[in-house]
Amino acid sequence: MSTTPLGADRLASAHNDNDMRIEPRTALALRTLSLAYFVQATGALSVVGALEPISRTWHLHDSQSAYLISVFGITFAIAAPLLQVLLGHLRRRSQVLLGVSVFSASALLFAVAPNYALLLAARLIMGLGAALIAPVLGALASSLVERRHQGSAIAMVVLGLSVASMVGIPVSSWIAQTWGPRALYVIVAVAGVATAALIARFVPNTSLGERVPLTSIRSLLVRRDTISAFLVVFFIGAGVYATYAFIAPIIRDVFHAGPHLISVSLVVLGVAGVTGNLFVTRAARRYSAEGMLAIAMCLLALDLLLLWVVPARMGWLFVVLTLWAFATDIVWPSQQRRIVELTPDVRGIALALTASFVYSGMGFGSAVAGWVYPVHGFVGLLISSLVLLGISAVTLWISSGGRIRFRVDHA
Repeated sequence: MSTTPLGADRLASAHNDNDMRIEPRTALALRTLSLAYFVQATGALSVVGALEPISRTWHLHDSQSAYLISVFGITFAIAAPLLQVLLGHLRRRSQVLLGVSVFSASALLFAVAPNYALLLAARLIMGLGAALIAPVLGALASSLVERRHQGSAIAMVVLGLSVASMVGIPVSSWIAQTWGPRALYVIVAVAGVATAALIARFVPNTSLGERVPLTSIRSLLVRRDTISAFLVVFFIGAGVYATYAFIAPIIRDVFHAGPHLISVSLVVLGVAGVTGNLFVTRAARRYSAEGMLAIAMCLLALDLLLLWVVPARMGWLFVVLTLWAFATDIVWPSQQRRIVELTPDVRGIALALTASFVYSGMGFGSAVAGWVYPVHGFVGLLISSLVLLGISAVTLWISSGGRIRFRVDHA
């Protein structure tokens, strides 16, 4: 799965048109923020590709290692909106620097942790740091340019997330397999410190923060249309990660492949995910957001059934992973677009809550995988994912008022 939750597709097209008109100094600042996104996403999601070496190094069951994904996701989900309530008034560069510092310290703690309890604590702290990075980077980037360049600016920053999916996560898997997970997280910590220094040097400290009242969060969580829309992506995220969290053990146990093919498989996921983004860029002009979500759910369900019946050969696995990543990278930008359409006046906090529901869904799905795989194996994971995707389809139907539009109305 490409983990590009939320919206690089249309922004990337804006980047192609407008990048040349952004001043070089500002472009350098935006690329620095993109690096921050790359480091954060790679460090946060590297557990997926490094599941086996983490289990081996700390003498854990794979299910225990999978809970490290859950702890991060749930912490991020809770902290992202609440930290904006508590610290949103700080200048945005200060928020990002604080987040990167906490994130880097937690990566170092992970590297030196002597036991499982400290591993869990490190991932919890890492979730807190990430919650001050990812939700703020887009707002900081857009504040550095004129209004007509904001799409391009955000695209440059979100590119770091896409590159992490395509390059960072497979490379981190290779490092963990070759040098061990402790070395991997030392590298993440050093990269984080270097990124913080670059941000302090090249990103202007001119973007003012904005205090978010707790009532804004509460109002979105009690509205039927918005809470059901948030739940759509929660259950999709859970359905995806109920299988994806154990992709490394699946490749090892079911497809009988060596560690190097885990990295290759993650590269396949990243490249296919970028293709999904490119598809959404064009299809969004003709199809509604809820229609795109429904299509993606159907593709994911079909792919899970295909994974169930195909021969246990790596060639077939690459085919399945390609469709998997393509479908998931239709989901995230379509969900973001739908939330913006539902809440145009409070899109900022609504998108932060969307990210929270995405990561909490990922955490929940990883926890389900950690419980199911040791007891029911590969087939149990697939059934769990299908059930969760079925629930997401029901919530989409409820959220859309019982009628899913597929075509965009061109009034």
